[in-house]
Amino acid sequence: MYGKQIDTLNLQISYDTKLDNATYDAIKAFQINTVNSGTSDLSDIVNSKIRDIEAAANSFFTSIGSSFNMVGYNSEILKEYVPALVFTMYDGFYIYSPFENTLDDETAQNLANNANAEYTDGQEVTGLKPYIYYSCRYKTASIDVVITYSLDNYITVQGTVNGGSTTINDAGYLINGVQDNGSTVTYRGITIGPEGQLTEYLDNQIYSYIKINGVKYYYDPSYSPQEDAWFRILNGQRVYRQGNIQLGSNDQAYRYYKEAAEFRQRLQSYGLLNLKPSDAVDINGNQLQGITDAEGNVVYDFVNSGTYNIFDYESGGVSIEEPTSNFNSHRMAVIRYVIESNLSVALSNYNTVDGLSYNFRMPKLAEEDWDKISSNVCLISFLQGLSIGGKMYNGYSVVNNNKNEEVVTEDSIYITTSDGYYHKATSQELVSATNMITGVFNIDFERKSIYETDAAGTQTIAYYYPKRELGCYNCYVSQTSNTVTNNIYEYMDSHPNVARIYYTALARERYSMYKVFRNPQEHLNSFIN
Repeated sequence: MYGKQIDTLNLQISYDTKLDNATYDAIKAFQINTVNSGTSDLSDIVNSKIRDIEAAANSFFTSIGSSFNMVGYNSEILKEYVPALVFTMYDGFYIYSPFENTLDDETAQNLANNANAEYTDGQEVTGLKPYIYYSCRYKTASIDVVITYSLDNYITVQGTVNGGSTTINDAGYLINGVQDNGSTVTYRGITIGPEGQLTEYLDNQIYSYIKINGVKYYYDPSYSPQEDAWFRILNGQRVYRQGNIQLGSNDQAYRYYKEAAEFRQRLQSYGLLNLKPSDAVDINGNQLQGITDAEGNVVYDFVNSGTYNIFDYESGGVSIEEPTSNFNSHRMAVIRYVIESNLSVALSNYNTVDGLSYNFRMPKLAEEDWDKISSNVCLISFLQGLSIGGKMYNGYSVVNNNKNEEVVTEDSIYITTSDGYYHKATSQELVSATNMITGVFNIDFERKSIYETDAAGTQTIAYYYPKRELGCYNCYVSQTSNTVTNNIYEYMDSHPNVARIYYTALARERYSMYKVFRNPQEHLNSFIN
């Protein structure tokens, strides 16, 4: 009896390892693809992301099929035991799972008359379901709005206020204590203004660049005419654009804080600063209740979590953008609620789609896994229904991606020094350093590729690093960075010499990311002479 229990436990551990490895392979594939992918124009960003996710899903099934092949399961068989893959993005998530293809009558008839049609009505297919936002509805006597959260302190607000007489459609970052001085801002006692022109390598040549809507534009001083000398990298190729972009100081960090201060004023004018967790309702207008952990303990109660205001910019000395703020607790609870509720439905529907005898169900994820999910891009994978002796296997894996083009976390900013190294922002070596240069998004230290054409017209692929600094040994090998007890904002309050560079880089990179709410072309035009 004990021997069977040990065999079952060993088999479960083995399956856990295989699932973790496949999930890691998939998220690594997503990272590599997003770092090197390009789009034909700004409107194709979403389509490019979908292609990268589908490629990552294929990597998952290839990897898990390879590891399970020794025990008699190939990738096609294993698809029946993978009810869902969840790819969490910046402001929402995709569920990759089987579903019944439902077509309208006209499309179904046209496909029925096509002998080469790939899909039919009612056919079971596996793919990405529509994107689901981290959204929550709030309803009071005078307010009815839907607020979409993200992996940082950026929100979008849509709905009506003033009893339905005023419609709003707005978005912005939640940041406390910003004072606009005209050409500079003061944030947490640090003055932040325009910074010098940014540069990085393309192959062996250094270029000035600016990043707008998630796209980097490089300036080529040798190109003619000069007003069209800006180009981007598309699938490894240089693509020049018409129209000049401002070349000089980069004011994106200033814009980030300035626009956040203006957004705060608008939230106040809408009357949204008094919204409470108990105002949150479901799609039918019923008050949201609570979220429980694996042991059944309530970890967040929308009704009784307190009478605090969600958008209180400073509560108990904690600013709204800090990870320990009431806003951040609510943000994480909303993300968790939306994922759990939609995933539970997807897994229960899988029972009817696939027809297997096993009852697929939503497992309870560990609290540390939810912390990862609500703070960064992740892949959540599920594997259920395989026999492991005395019971059926019911496993999941969560792997996050700390280096991606989706989100700029507080840990994403490294600081370079003139001796050719980059450091964590909390590095001991930066405390008294006088040779700090700038803050850099961690993805810019990853290897990229570009096609180069020689004099004979032959194209070859070249690999390069946009930033050539080396990682600090003490930061990344001996792990001697300073300890951050609560959050990095409190740490920076005690290290103002590092804070100016850090906050400038964090703001610049967040502001330059692609946002769904923005009109991409209008935002780009604001940088054009």
